[in-house]
Amino acid sequence: MLDTQQELVITRTFNAPRDKVWKAWSEADSLAQWWGPKGCTLRIMTFDFRPGGIFHYAMQFQPGHDMFGRFVYREIVAPERIVFINSFADLDGGITRAPFPQLKDTWPLEIQNTLTLTEENGQTTLTLRGRPINASEAETKTFIGMFDSMKQGYGGSFEKLDDYLAKT
Repeated sequence: MLDTQQELVITRTFNAPRDKVWKAWSEADSLAQWWGPKGCTLRIMTFDFRPGGIFHYAMQFQPGHDMFGRFVYREIVAPERIVFINSFADLDGGITRAPFPQLKDTWPLEIQNTLTLTEENGQTTLTLRGRPINASEAETKTFIGMFDSMKQGYGGSFEKLDDYLAKT
C-alpha cells in the first residue's frame, strides 16, 4: 500500500480544453515549447510517445551546460492519463544520478509520475502525483524533503505551459 505522505501531489487548472492540454503533453513540438523550469531551453533528443517509449531531453540554463532527463512511458490513456518514470539521464539516455552535488547520492534514480487531466466548463485540471520507486529509505527521505522545491519547479513549468496554451 502506498504511503501518501511519500507522494508529491500538484494540482493546477488551465483555461483550456483537455484536448489542447493533452496535445501539449503528447506532441514533441508542443512539449519542447514549455517543458522544464523557467530560464531553460529544451532540446528533444528522442520522443516516442507510446507505452515503453522514451522522451529524452536536454535542458540548458547556460550555453554549453546540458542537463539531461528522460521519461519512460508506462501507460497512456488519451486524453486523460499518462504514467511515466522520470529520471536524470546522460547524453545517451541512460539513467544517472542527480547532477547536483547536494543530491548526488541521495536523490532517487526513478520517480513514477501519474498525470491526470479532467475537464469542466472548458477548463482542464491537471493533477500530477509523483513517488520514488525502488528507492532506499534515504532516497525517499530526500524526495519528501524536496517537495517545496519540486512544487516551485513544476510551478514554473506549468506557468510556461499556461503561456503556451494561451498562445496556441
